[in-house]
Amino acid sequence: MVVNRSYRTIEEWETLVGEQVRAMRIANDLDQTRLAELANVSVGALSNLERGKGSSLKTVVAVVRALDRTDWIEALVPPVTVSPIQMLRAKRNSPRTRVRARSTDPQPSWVP
Repeated sequence: MVVNRSYRTIEEWETLVGEQVRAMRIANDLDQTRLAELANVSVGALSNLERGKGSSLKTVVAVVRALDRTDWIEALVPPVTVSPIQMLRAKRNSPRTRVRARSTDPQPSWVP
């Protein structure tokens, strides 16, 4: 199933995640019953996840942890860095210093 990554629907993402979970389960030589036990979820919940039929985030995290692939979840939550929006707000709120233009004219004759 080749789909433009920018335009996947929610259903396509569910299917893709389910396919990846199923592939990892099979690669680890686990049946659904054993993986469900390791993840502490029901076989039905695991089956729904693998078929892309909707799952709770709790189920996804539990199964991914049981497969020892927490890197998938960590990729969803990168470390917080400085927000560009916060930088713009700070720039707008900071007081602006006025710089007076210096005259290049010589001093008037009346100045001692």
